[in-house]
Amino acid sequence: MKKIAVIGAGTMGNGIAHVFAQSGYEVSLIDISENALEKAMSTIKKNLDRLIKKEKISENEKNDTVNRLKTFTSIKSGVKDADLIVEAATENEELKLKIFKELDEVAKPEAILASNTSSISITKIAAVTKRPEKVIGMHFMNPVPIMKLVEIIKGYKTSDDVMNTIVETSKSLGKVPVEVNDFPGFVANRILMPMINEAIISLNRGVAGVAEIDTVMKLGMAHPMGPLQLADFIGLDVCLAIMDVLYEGLGEAKYAASPLLKTMVDAGNLGVKSGEGFYSWRHGTKELIVADRFKK
Repeated sequence: MKKIAVIGAGTMGNGIAHVFAQSGYEVSLIDISENALEKAMSTIKKNLDRLIKKEKISENEKNDTVNRLKTFTSIKSGVKDADLIVEAATENEELKLKIFKELDEVAKPEAILASNTSSISITKIAAVTKRPEKVIGMHFMNPVPIMKLVEIIKGYKTSDDVMNTIVETSKSLGKVPVEVNDFPGFVANRILMPMINEAIISLNRGVAGVAEIDTVMKLGMAHPMGPLQLADFIGLDVCLAIMDVLYEGLGEAKYAASPLLKTMVDAGNLGVKSGEGFYSWRHGTKELIVADRFKK
C-alpha cells in the first residue's frame, strides 16, 4: 500500500485524506466540486497548523503532508494508480453503488475498494463489482485525525487477505481497527443511533429540554457531548438515513426514526452544516445556544 485515493472531500473525506498523507502515503483526494476540494485542502492545512501549535508536528512535517496530497475532479484520473480507494461520499445507497460500479471499471484490477459507509451493507456494495473479494468497509470516526477507532467490516465475499491488509493499514495510521460483521449499522451506529433517536423522541414528548437531555448524558453517563449536540455534528440528514437503513434491514419498531427528526430534515435544519439543528450554530461563540424553537 503506497498510493491511496479518497472519494469525497467533505468532513470525513478530508479527514481520511489527512491521516493517510500524514502517515506517509501518497493521496489523491477526489470530488466533483473544485470548491469542495479547495475547502478540504484549507481545512487540512488548518488542522495541521493546530498540530504545530501543540508541538505534535513540525513545519516540515506539515509541508511534507500537504505535498503528498493531490486533488482531482475526475474519478478515473484520481484512482488510476491507487492501491487502495476509500469512498467517503454522502450516506446514500444509490450514490455509493454508482460510485463502486465506476471504480470497478477504472481502478486497476488489484486495487482494494473500501467504503467509509456507516450503515450500508458491504456485501450489497460489493455485489455491483466484479471484485467482491476486494471490497471492504473502513468506517472511520469523526473527527478522523483525532478518533482512534476504525470499524473494519468484512462483506460476505471479502477475502481474509484483504481483511488482514486493511487491518495492518489501519494500524499504520495510528488507528485501532476493530473487525465487525456485515449487519445494518454494524456496531457503532446500531448502538449509537437508537440512543440519539431516543433522545429526540424524549425531547419531542416533553420529557426534558435540549440542554437538560444533553447535560444528563454528559454528567450522568460521562459522554463527551450530549446526544442532541452529537446529532447536530453528525448531520440530522445522516442520522435519518442511518435510522432508515436500520429499520429497513432489521425490521423492528425500535429502529423507526422519530417524527421530529424527519420534520427537521424536511425543513432543512440539519445541524452544524446548515447553521441550525437542536442548537444554533450561527452565533460564532463556543457557547452552546439552544435553537429558538426549542427554548422554553
